[in-house]
Amino acid sequence: MTLEPDVDGRRVLLVAHLGKPEVRDLAGVFVAALTAQGLRVRLPREDAVDVSQETSGHVEVTDSLDDAGRDCELAIVLGGDGTILRAAELTRESATPLLGVNLGHVGFLAEAEPEHAEAVIDAVVDRRYVAEDRLTLDVTVTHRRELLLRTFALNEASVEKGARQRMLEVVVGIDGRPLSRWGCDGVVFATPTGSTAYNFSAGGPVVWPNVEALLMVPLSAHALFARPMVVNPDSSMAVELLESGHPSPYPGVLWCDGRRMVDLPAGAQVEVRRAAQPVRLIRLHQRPFTDRLVAKFGLRVEGWRGAAERRRQGGVDA
Repeated sequence: MTLEPDVDGRRVLLVAHLGKPEVRDLAGVFVAALTAQGLRVRLPREDAVDVSQETSGHVEVTDSLDDAGRDCELAIVLGGDGTILRAAELTRESATPLLGVNLGHVGFLAEAEPEHAEAVIDAVVDRRYVAEDRLTLDVTVTHRRELLLRTFALNEASVEKGARQRMLEVVVGIDGRPLSRWGCDGVVFATPTGSTAYNFSAGGPVVWPNVEALLMVPLSAHALFARPMVVNPDSSMAVELLESGHPSPYPGVLWCDGRRMVDLPAGAQVEVRRAAQPVRLIRLHQRPFTDRLVAKFGLRVEGWRGAAERRRQGGVDA
């Protein structure tokens, strides 16, 4: 694995959750190994201060909060799913693919574990990886025809009650038509990628990431028709906060990926649809999503023989 220094101007972004010593140490390993192979490593300013190699001639520091990935062939992300969601914000404009190394808990979005760091570095240097597109959400908030916010989400956008002791009164709609009225704790709008995150905790379905669909899941809704729904990926989903005498002028709150928040006034409408630009996640191995579910959730599968084993033993496939 040899490469002349900066022979083709290759550059990667490194994003890391540096609150733990082991993350800082691993970040140093990646910076040292990649720069030794001639790649330039770019670091966000807030991360660079904790990486000892920041003065290396092959290390760049950026102050950009929305285009840190420009001219980078990929972003290596060290941390949990929250760090990957942060990296998605930093690279959204450049559409830089993300390669996650899990140093969090479940790490569903990550592709590798820290003990595989050497193999990850080799794959990056040798360009042995593929990028897959993940559907994202375009989220708009309006109030009395005034646009309050436009943002995106990779996992989910959730409308939640602002006060613990009060329910939200909402009307939800699909494709511009009203569907049902709920008193509830909130509503989660999720992507297939986010189906194993908040959507999963709220009782929504697990959707394979290569399925194109949008999900709507009510939170503790007091209504007869309040089931999780899976809709066409080109549909629009909306929730309107009713002006029902709530004591607070801001009865609700919108969270996007658990990172970006805005208070919602009574009468606000949140519309969610498929975004034009996906987020790209790097894969080093083409393993089935079923295997990822089993590994990440620690699912019990002992006793499974599978069709191939049944054939070997002379059985009949169902």
